[in-house]
Amino acid sequence: MLFFMFGMTSCKKQVEVPSKRDVKEAVEDEYDKPFDLDSKDIAEDGSEAEWVFVSKDGTLIVTVTWSADDPDEFDFDKEDIGTDVVEPVPTIEPDPSVEPDPSINTQTNGFKIGVSMPTKDLQRWNQDGDSIKSQLEALGYEVDLQYAANDVATQVSQVENMINSGCDVLIIAAIESSSLGEALEDAEALNIPVIAYDRLILESDTVDYYVTFDNYMVGQLQGEYIESALGLDYGAGPYNIEITTGDPGDNNALFFYQGAMDVLNPYIDDGQLVVVSGQTEFNEVATASWKTENAQDRAEDIINLYYSDGTQIDAWLCSNDSTALGVENALAANYLGSYPVITGQDCDILNVQNIINDKQAMSVFKDTRTLANQVSIMADQICSGDYVEVNDTVTFNNGVKTIPTYACLPVFVDKTNYVQVLIDSGYYTQADLGI
Repeated sequence: MLFFMFGMTSCKKQVEVPSKRDVKEAVEDEYDKPFDLDSKDIAEDGSEAEWVFVSKDGTLIVTVTWSADDPDEFDFDKEDIGTDVVEPVPTIEPDPSVEPDPSINTQTNGFKIGVSMPTKDLQRWNQDGDSIKSQLEALGYEVDLQYAANDVATQVSQVENMINSGCDVLIIAAIESSSLGEALEDAEALNIPVIAYDRLILESDTVDYYVTFDNYMVGQLQGEYIESALGLDYGAGPYNIEITTGDPGDNNALFFYQGAMDVLNPYIDDGQLVVVSGQTEFNEVATASWKTENAQDRAEDIINLYYSDGTQIDAWLCSNDSTALGVENALAANYLGSYPVITGQDCDILNVQNIINDKQAMSVFKDTRTLANQVSIMADQICSGDYVEVNDTVTFNNGVKTIPTYACLPVFVDKTNYVQVLIDSGYYTQADLGI
């Protein structure tokens, strides 16, 4: 048996059963991989509890037991149910008829890597692109980095140019998940490996690898934060909630939505959460292009139609920081009540400042340095003819095949830990955040 010390303050009053989020974090810390909750069983008097988790890669089942008699410990029981299979990568051989250029780093054989990012309009994509480029160049690769201004035709053209200019590997964060078909066919014809970056490319058998954060888990973290902040786990409510998610053409937006709604739907069904607007379906709550102004326009309509009489908004699920900022702008202009629990994602500077100033509760932090480092490792492994490091070979199916994936784990940031997670790690300075 393995044991994990759970940091619950010891006191004489009745001990509370740990929240699902705390147990899930303990399991993921113990086994260093993402898990989904399969079942839970809590005694009526709260004296004992058991949770069963299944790892997202399908290799582990972990049963977690807890007792009020020893509230500072979890007991883990692990069952191995499979193993990861890492697919080999075709080696890219340089043309032997071409004389080597002594100015080129011989370790990388002069390989060129194309990096296609969706836009420079969002802070995170600038950070991703710059980070990938600098890490690959440090390894000696030539890098063609392009931003597509959130225009599908521009991205298709840029990817085609990368193929025609001799790129040996493509790293693509797609604007729309199924818009790159013809360009990817050209890449396949030339045996150019394709890594989908953060956004899974759908309906294509030409995608070789996928690197991302666990985007379903992003939504889970947001839903579980609302669950914990409102005390829904312990029967509190009813509370009013509204929902704003992302672009309907972005496959990740659906993952975020599903992860959060799988946590929140049981509370909506039993009346602990009330969506006053009645808008809960993905197509009703989506935000075109993830734009702040689009989220703000819809939030203003909701506030004016359903909350102008002083009705309190207790929580607003927002899938990322640009949509959260739109909701916050609408609240500032149209809402007189106390600020709801607002979620976000990406830890953009304006949103972290809003967290500090109690205008946003949390943001899921996906450290772009982690993702950029991992995709750089994978591209280097491809060019070196090595096995490519992945940790999930079962979860991510793009409608044609299951894509070997490396899924990084996100964490949430709120007012209690932003210094440790964002400043102490060097991601931001105090000056960046204006503190």
